Amino acid sequence: MNLFFAWRYFKAKKSTNAINIIAWVSVSAILVGTASLIIVLSVFNGLEDLVKSLYSSFYPEIRISAPTGKFIHFSASQEKLLKDNPGIRAYSLVVEEKVLLQYNSFQPATMKGVDSNYQKVNGVSEKLAKGKFDLGTAEHPGLVMGVGIENALGLEADRSVTPVTVYVFRKDTLSKTHDPLESLSTGNMASTGSFVIQQEFDNKYALTNLAFMKSMLALKDDEYSAVEMALKDPLQATQIQKQLEKDLGSHYRIQTRYEQNQSLYRVMHMEKWVIYAVLTMILVVAAFNMVGALTMLVLEKQKDIQVLKAMGASNQYVQNIFLSEGILLGLLGGGLGIILAIFICWLQVRFKLVPLQGESFLISYYPVKLIPGDFVLVFLTIFLVALMASWYPSRKAAGQPIELRS
Repeated sequence: MNLFFAWRYFKAKKSTNAINIIAWVSVSAILVGTASLIIVLSVFNGLEDLVKSLYSSFYPEIRISAPTGKFIHFSASQEKLLKDNPGIRAYSLVVEEKVLLQYNSFQPATMKGVDSNYQKVNGVSEKLAKGKFDLGTAEHPGLVMGVGIENALGLEADRSVTPVTVYVFRKDTLSKTHDPLESLSTGNMASTGSFVIQQEFDNKYALTNLAFMKSMLALKDDEYSAVEMALKDPLQATQIQKQLEKDLGSHYRIQTRYEQNQSLYRVMHMEKWVIYAVLTMILVVAAFNMVGALTMLVLEKQKDIQVLKAMGASNQYVQNIFLSEGILLGLLGGGLGIILAIFICWLQVRFKLVPLQGESFLISYYPVKLIPGDFVLVFLTIFLVALMASWYPSRKAAGQPIELRS
């Protein structure tokens, strides 16, 4: 019944046309605010998915490394624990160290020596810009590098004839000599390909085979930098992490993909909620139009209020009618705003209307992703804003005295 009164009051012709105009301005303000919230949240969702996909191409779902220092000892019996774990799809043994590469110029890099399972764990081989993913052997090592390193060295990764020289300090001699050059290990590598993922990786990392990297650093058979894993179900990462912590003990640092990039994910979530808070404040300001429209409506309907009270309506009943009026205005604007936002997001996906500025991105347009949870959040936000905006006018309506004769 309250919504019936509210709907009649909304569409009924008013004695002053300004009341209708202000009511539709209120609906329009809510519409624009709602559409803005949905669109901005969807863009953040799209960008977050894009960043996660880029980082997932390089960071494993679970990584075992040393809590202190650079290297861990990982025995065959410990490898068996990984093989027997039903949640682990594949794992790769990795040795990582800072090196100096030389071709036409010198370029520092982080070299990763990886085994044959690396392509099952990591998506680098799917991001090749040139050449092929060939890491060679211990005797004839291959080099796959980021395009930033490729450009800095001044070579074409798939056409280079002369080898790339790599310099790295040997682990076993650093404490035995005072001459740094005596600790330096040198090798030649054939450039086989380059990858493009994200600038952070493209300018920093180069890959080769595990055996060559271990020989360059003079590591023991069971000595590695990390063990990287891919899971059958990524949603079980936390459970598998806890199981590995129990099986392997406290001598290892076991991290999920989120924990490896915790600061990045935290910043992305914070940015999204800050933008949500700012746009909600704009929505609250827009709702002041609703306060004005409802206040003028209360003045317009004074006679109706008095008649309702004379017929036995309580103050609470009258208040609920005008609360319903405010909620109706909010939900009408919100519903139209949601429809508009979905249409604009569809246009962006279909026709790529808004481009990304610059040429260093993997995509040329702003990505969008609609999530049902965002619709629920925005709907509840609109409901609360409309409720707060209509509270004062509804209280004023409820306080109207019964004066059938003036």
